[in-house]
Amino acid sequence: MRKYNEVCEQQDYKIIAVDDEDGIIDSLAIVLKRSGYQFTGVTNPVEAIELIKNEHFDLLVLDFLMSPYHGDHVVEEIRKFNKELYILLLTGHKDLAPPLETIKKLDIQGYCEKGDKFDQLLLLIESGIKSIKQMREIKRINDELYEAKDQLEKAYLESIETLRYTVEAKDPYTRGHSDRVSEYAVLIGKKMGLSDEQLKTLRIGGLFHDIGKIGVPDSILLKNAKLSNDEYSEIKHHPSIGAHILSNATIFSDIIPIVKYHHERYDGKGYPENLVGDEIPLLARITAVADAFDAMSSNRTYRNSLDMNVIIEEIKRNKGTQFDPQIADIFLNILENEFESIKKIQEK
Repeated sequence: MRKYNEVCEQQDYKIIAVDDEDGIIDSLAIVLKRSGYQFTGVTNPVEAIELIKNEHFDLLVLDFLMSPYHGDHVVEEIRKFNKELYILLLTGHKDLAPPLETIKKLDIQGYCEKGDKFDQLLLLIESGIKSIKQMREIKRINDELYEAKDQLEKAYLESIETLRYTVEAKDPYTRGHSDRVSEYAVLIGKKMGLSDEQLKTLRIGGLFHDIGKIGVPDSILLKNAKLSNDEYSEIKHHPSIGAHILSNATIFSDIIPIVKYHHERYDGKGYPENLVGDEIPLLARITAVADAFDAMSSNRTYRNSLDMNVIIEEIKRNKGTQFDPQIADIFLNILENEFESIKKIQEK
């Protein structure tokens, strides 16, 4: 019964052998098929490379001395597109095997001398199949963990989205503001050549940058006049509140600096920590420019949106004080030369 189960299990694995001697391929076909493996034999190394490129195999048995390519050249070509294939090298004599350094460099898992009975080769193949089985299991577990992590991230995002919408329901100004800040920030990030991962962080950070306003009293949030000094001091707590809300979920660790520091100023006169210049995280400096622009270009309860020329002058005037000068210049360039992209965001 055990033997039957082993053969059935081995049928799950596909082995390809490459040797320019027909006799070797025929012998391997008999031995490996008898052991229960799916087997493909090829005598042309070039054909073998194409076959492996277009079809899945678990293990490759490869002769070293072949024409037109030696085995090490074949492996070198295969490793350009397949890093996972388990490879065993066959040699006519151990003195003809490639140097150990080459075997390690090409990630060849083992080699043995050719023999009439292939006993050593079968042992190496069985060992290789066990390794492949373990790798499959590890991959399966990783896929399950990734899927679970993905579902957990989705649940966290949905929870925070609910909080964000709660803030927007309380504050008409905030409605749409976070979405626009997110898109303006990504626009700047793209011009700065940031990575896809940084752009993703900018996008999510922009969406949640004002989440801390959930902790600001409605009497301040909904006030139809300019805030008093005490009220302004109260609303200045929202970045720290937002960072605290997000701190319990590790998936938000990358966006917390944006949430916490988007009201810092380049000259050190911002809040909550009076950071100066490059002490302020880069993505927070980008979001600060995007946030200020949307504040100036949107209608507020106590004033209408500012004229675009006034906004441009205001950004220029605050370069190096409120804003990182390099980021301000990049955004000014967008405003002056690519305003259509800004308009599309505003019209959504």
